[in-house]
Amino acid sequence: MTTSTSTRPSLSAWRIAVFAVFAINGLAMATWFARTPAVRDALDVRTDEFGFLIMGMAGGSIVGLMASSHIIARIGSRTTILVALLSSLGALAVMGLGAEALQSFAVTFIALAVFGAANGITDVAQNVEGAGVEQAQGRSIMPWFHAAWSLGTITGAGIAAALSALNVGVAAHSIGMAIVLGVATLIVVRYLPKNRALPGLDDDGEGPARSTFGERMGIWREPRTLLIGLVVLGMAFAEGSANDWLALAIVDDRGADEATGALSFTLFAVAMTVGRIGGVWVLDRFGRVPVLRGSAVLAIAGLALLITVDSPVAAAIGIVAWGLGASLGFPVGMSAAADDPAKAAARVSAVATVGYFAFLVGPPLIGILGEAVGLLTSFWVVLVLIAVAFFATPAARETGAAATSAATRADRRASTTSTDAES
Repeated sequence: MTTSTSTRPSLSAWRIAVFAVFAINGLAMATWFARTPAVRDALDVRTDEFGFLIMGMAGGSIVGLMASSHIIARIGSRTTILVALLSSLGALAVMGLGAEALQSFAVTFIALAVFGAANGITDVAQNVEGAGVEQAQGRSIMPWFHAAWSLGTITGAGIAAALSALNVGVAAHSIGMAIVLGVATLIVVRYLPKNRALPGLDDDGEGPARSTFGERMGIWREPRTLLIGLVVLGMAFAEGSANDWLALAIVDDRGADEATGALSFTLFAVAMTVGRIGGVWVLDRFGRVPVLRGSAVLAIAGLALLITVDSPVAAAIGIVAWGLGASLGFPVGMSAAADDPAKAAARVSAVATVGYFAFLVGPPLIGILGEAVGLLTSFWVVLVLIAVAFFATPAARETGAAATSAATRADRRASTTSTDAES
């Protein structure tokens, strides 16, 4: 089957649509994250019981990630995004109703499990679309898509804070967001290409042939996929550890007040967003491997400074370096996994699964170590995993169309430099 130019949106419309999908996903996630205290209070559960509730979402995420490549291969990334994103929004609304209106632990647990599964599927599909945009325009912009997700979470958290201050219940909040974001989803997906798991570079012609189940599972035996997974694992662990423990570490281990702890996390989040926005220019200029190596060194230096030097100024510098260094690992890993269009969905699914494993296992591991030796000291584990990512970075080197695009950009820079020198 061929895809004609009449059914294919312009590159600019496609790019904007992918930005919007990432932002919508971030807004949905923030609606849950920011209202967790309200959910806990509505259900009137203990902390350990609430932890079990969160595990339902985590388990759903793993199932969704593992199934994502098979779903995308069957129905395409566009339809996958539509169905999965709408499913996650529906589950978000049911979560609010289950917690506040029904006060049912079981309903809330099931809703969060569905939300996690649908979100995992959406995450892989949106990264496949993002990789398609990259290949179509011949430059690395995946970090911008992830920056859109970050901005979506920041916006969603702000909305949640405002509604919470106005005493708006979690049910009304989640249902309202589900409706608004659902309408936005129906509009946005119209601007994604049809009938392609990963669009190729041309405007028409056949897309990648559908892979078999065995071929998709065989991705897990490929050394390059596993090494890219190690890069994403180390950087995702660095990001997740800061998200969950940085503020508390500054309060408990440095004796700061809660406001300073919150400011520390804000500083990290801003550094992450800035790193993703500015990372596109750096990747265009230097390529994936040098940038990932430099990012790992920066994150290691920032963490070491934060851990070893007890000074507010050193802490601020260390946190910024940590955030900047950790910002590009996940999006660049997604780009590297998608270099081969025929295997992109399966590879992105595998690499994303490894990355999410870090998000799921990292928080309790740091918590257990932090209880024994202190949170800042436990961050040495994060530093070690970033070092592992550093040594695995050659696996992310551009291949196929990505390598051709990188070489073309290098030639253009050399030509420009030569012209400037002659003039």
